[in-house]
Amino acid sequence: MAGETTIAVTREGAIARIVLDRPGARNALDLPMCHDLARAFEQLDADPDIRVVVLGANGPVFCAGADLKERTGRDGTWVYQRRLAAFRAYETIERCRKPVFAVVQGPVVGSGGEIAMACDFIVASTEASFRFPEPQWGTVGATQRLQRVIGKSRAKELLFTGRTMPVEEAHALGLVARVVAPDELDALAEETAAAIAAAPPLAMALTKHCVDMGSTTDLASGIRIELAAIERNLAEGDWKSGIEEFNSSVGRKASAGE
Repeated sequence: MAGETTIAVTREGAIARIVLDRPGARNALDLPMCHDLARAFEQLDADPDIRVVVLGANGPVFCAGADLKERTGRDGTWVYQRRLAAFRAYETIERCRKPVFAVVQGPVVGSGGEIAMACDFIVASTEASFRFPEPQWGTVGATQRLQRVIGKSRAKELLFTGRTMPVEEAHALGLVARVVAPDELDALAEETAAAIAAAPPLAMALTKHCVDMGSTTDLASGIRIELAAIERNLAEGDWKSGIEEFNSSVGRKASAGE
């Protein structure tokens, strides 16, 4: 439907929140949502006041995957272009220079997994689950990010069978960073966002850059990437105030007898 709201974006100080907002469609990813996600992340990436982006979803389902209903009556060219729009959305999330984490409250299917995996990490409730049924739906997807997160053979097993992976297994495999009870998820998201937003922004941005770039190369090259970041941080960063804060906290603890 033209003009449909697919996401909601809010800002509170240094924290931005993006919410997948198609609960009636179980937050299925359609073409407008692809465009809206890419646009929102581009804008937040360029906003100097934003230090962290929290990506969540409205309703009991994080994302039910691609909205296959929109493909009815379309030809292969349209579907291919639609898939390119999805890849652009994932890439825009992944390339955001601000830390981005996903908050998953329920089922994650197909494209929803791509959205979540494009974030820096995922926190989830015990009611979350993950499923990648693309081959069963007669399509191809999730073949690249998934294997890089959980390994090739495990990714193949999930893709080939289309089974639902419980959140405990996803946590054990490293797909999910933290798991809490459903009534604790919002508090965890707030605590996590606040901790990231409180850190010096340049140091945080350089840390993300180093981890991302280092993961694509060997250790020696990664060390060179980190040394270059250290040099920039020493020249431009607020590292002296961090040392002052550390010394002050040590002094406060000593005075309190801790």
